[in-house]
Amino acid sequence: MADTKWTKEEVLELHRKLRGKVGIEGKSPINTMKDLSLLYTPGVADACREIAANKELAYEYTMKSNSVAIVTDGTRVLGLGNIGPEAALPVMEGKALIMKQFGNINAFPICLRTTDPDKIVEAVRHIEPVFGAINLEDIETPKVFDIEERLTEGPDALGIPVFHDDQHGTAIVVLAALINALKVVGKNKETIRVGVVGAGSAGHGIAKLLTAYGVKDLVVFDSKGAITNLRTDLDLHKMELANITNEGGFNGTIKEFQGADVLIAASKNGAVPHETLQNMKNDKIVFSLSNPNPEISPEDAQNFGVRIYATGRSDLPNQVNNSLCFPGFLRALLDLRVRKITNKMKIAAAEAISGCVAEEELQETKIVPEIFDTNIVPEIKRKVASAIS
Repeated sequence: MADTKWTKEEVLELHRKLRGKVGIEGKSPINTMKDLSLLYTPGVADACREIAANKELAYEYTMKSNSVAIVTDGTRVLGLGNIGPEAALPVMEGKALIMKQFGNINAFPICLRTTDPDKIVEAVRHIEPVFGAINLEDIETPKVFDIEERLTEGPDALGIPVFHDDQHGTAIVVLAALINALKVVGKNKETIRVGVVGAGSAGHGIAKLLTAYGVKDLVVFDSKGAITNLRTDLDLHKMELANITNEGGFNGTIKEFQGADVLIAASKNGAVPHETLQNMKNDKIVFSLSNPNPEISPEDAQNFGVRIYATGRSDLPNQVNNSLCFPGFLRALLDLRVRKITNKMKIAAAEAISGCVAEEELQETKIVPEIFDTNIVPEIKRKVASAIS
């Protein structure tokens, strides 16, 4: 593994030096009066009149076709919780930097000083003309589910795609990792038993996408136990999960869950008891996604005979991180002028990512590519285009 160690002093020094990780750079120099007339007044009026007559021409004549708004209210940032819009800005800048470097996308952090879902929806609707896609980021659940739904369905729906990275991005990369992990252990999606620990954005998205992919025996757990139709305390979003998962009707706790082939934890450190690991089947596959402290430590994974272990950390093998997905997926959404994201597109993206690891390279410690693999972005775009056609 490459050296990924850092200190707090290094982080703060670099942030202070940069004073922002992204900036605005002109694409055309203004060297003469003719340049000025073409790019600004009076020549720019011709482009304005064309767009006024046909708003779709904004994709051809402006920055819209390559611009993404990263929208947050700062209520669920990393493992820091509700830290507010200003404190969320460094994370959004980092995301914008990754989009630029790996997807050549111009992304803008939009950190809103409101936690009111109505005002967030209103703000996003008002800024839509500038952007080709929206990335919802680090907004608390279940509120974010309602925001996403309103922006994609009904009277508030936008004419551009809305990507919720904490949900969609995580699910895509988890599916990519699972596709390759199953190849390594010689199991298939139709017969495995999967437990998903956590029913927030990540767990919700993972459960829905794995079910759409064809995983049949899947149980989601929240802090009270298995999500099942027998429970009367579920909100609408957990009821949705109950309707598409847990066909066997298991209603116990995660500690009582036995016979799993795959365990995917998207919760918090300590959320998975040792008994659950002990009671898994042979060739155990465990994805422990909480950062910086995984729900299941590397030591516990080794002690309980986990064959394939993945985390969200860059200092361990098999980093299941959204950065493998969002530059390429958003690149595809922009270039293909997608209006609404579908499961078919997400599955295509997952298959593209998994395919970036050659069959001869697959092993317990290599089930996903590294972010620096230059094949990822074009492969995602190619696969998503095929899924649309």
